[in-house]
Amino acid sequence: MLSVFDSGCSKGLRHFLYGATAETLEQLQARLLAKFPQARIVGSYAPPFRKLSTREETEIADRLNRSGADIIWVGLSSPKQELWMARMRDRLEASMLIGVGAAFDFHAGLKRQAPRIIQRSGFEWAFRLLCEPRRLWRRYALVVPTFISLTAFQRLGLRKFPIEDAVFGSSAPKAAAVKV
Repeated sequence: MLSVFDSGCSKGLRHFLYGATAETLEQLQARLLAKFPQARIVGSYAPPFRKLSTREETEIADRLNRSGADIIWVGLSSPKQELWMARMRDRLEASMLIGVGAAFDFHAGLKRQAPRIIQRSGFEWAFRLLCEPRRLWRRYALVVPTFISLTAFQRLGLRKFPIEDAVFGSSAPKAAAVKV
């Protein structure tokens, strides 16, 4: 996220922050602008912590499109953010939606991020589980074994997961939805 903000300054990229709470978004925006004064943050929105109505989704899509954002950063947690991006992709004009999960909390200075060596090892999930066991144990008890199993099935050729069909359906996408 920080690398994209950094390189986006010279390219004039417009960013929209979607997710978390209003307070988190305020702190995140302040810290990003302190670090990247030339960054163009064109808006932020903290959605309610419940399922959105069809009308609310339409209003949010209009708001995001009016902002002129090139990138919409989505910090809703998994799998909520991936489902939201898949549902909203065709209604949004931004060239990219990037799911960042807890990055909003990390970059706002609200949660401690794993040391770089743990991040690069692929075990940041274990660090987060140790930091927030009550909140994350159920998610990781399901997600980690499922991921390992599906990866093994794919590598053994027992199952294929065509990413384009899974994310975008059979038609070609106008832009990508990315999880970082």
